[in-house]
Amino acid sequence: MGAGKSTALAALGRLGVATLSTDAVVHELYGEAVVREAVVERWGEEVAPGGVVDRSRVAAHAFTDERERAWLEGMLWPLVGGRVAAWLKQVSEREPPPKAAVIEVPLLFEAGMEGAYDATIAVVAREDVRRERAASRGHTLEEVREGRQLSQEEKARRATYVVRNDGSEEEMAAQLSDVVAKLGG
Repeated sequence: MGAGKSTALAALGRLGVATLSTDAVVHELYGEAVVREAVVERWGEEVAPGGVVDRSRVAAHAFTDERERAWLEGMLWPLVGGRVAAWLKQVSEREPPPKAAVIEVPLLFEAGMEGAYDATIAVVAREDVRRERAASRGHTLEEVREGRQLSQEEKARRATYVVRNDGSEEEMAAQLSDVVAKLGG
């Protein structure tokens, strides 16, 4: 949280890279009847007031109990995987092809999914910078620590490429441009 993954994804798009956010995919999936009906059946009408899934209410159920989290991930991940596969197929058919295809996957290393990708990029920032960014959105880094996230240092150790996002967006974009060049773009 607060490292700048979404900002990096937008910068990659401006660099000619095809991009996909799995967070956005999950958000779309919550709008579909099959997912909405499944979470309502599991946790009650309160998670979808007015027929619209409230992600914070789903999180309150799913992330306080390991079994509930496993159920939610077991339902969502295959659907997300299907969307990712369809997107990759579509990207591979583009003319001209994009410089690269990048998928933002929160908890990639935690889920053990890094092997599904040719390369990984960890976007990291100093803790004080992350804390300030998180606070500007009404969050605290302690919320992240209590969760299942690996430390930034561990993510950087596991990643193919590390992009530091302590400065300006332009500085981060320059680092990302170097990564894109190394990816063959």
